[in-house]
Amino acid sequence: MKKVKITVLKQTEYSDLIKEYENPIKHTCDLKIGDVFISYNAQKPKNLCNSAWESMEKFVKTLADGGGNFFDGWMKNKYSAMISCNDGFRPVSFYLETIQL
Repeated sequence: MKKVKITVLKQTEYSDLIKEYENPIKHTCDLKIGDVFISYNAQKPKNLCNSAWESMEKFVKTLADGGGNFFDGWMKNKYSAMISCNDGFRPVSFYLETIQL
């Protein structure tokens, strides 16, 4: 299996949606732009939140198995994907790519 590098590229926060719809919470995402995780054997990297992993797991598994070319040419690098976590209030964008370590 190939290793998959997961890089945090962008984060945003929709304060208007938070104010209108979210119950107050004490702890939100700990990820920072530039954080890098490596998935070995298509497994969730340590310290990557479960919600983010659920959003990207099938893409990581496909890339780790040597697949790619999602949606017939969506990405310039066919062995990569751009995935966002499923937090509608504070989405984080991740760049996934196969690597050799």
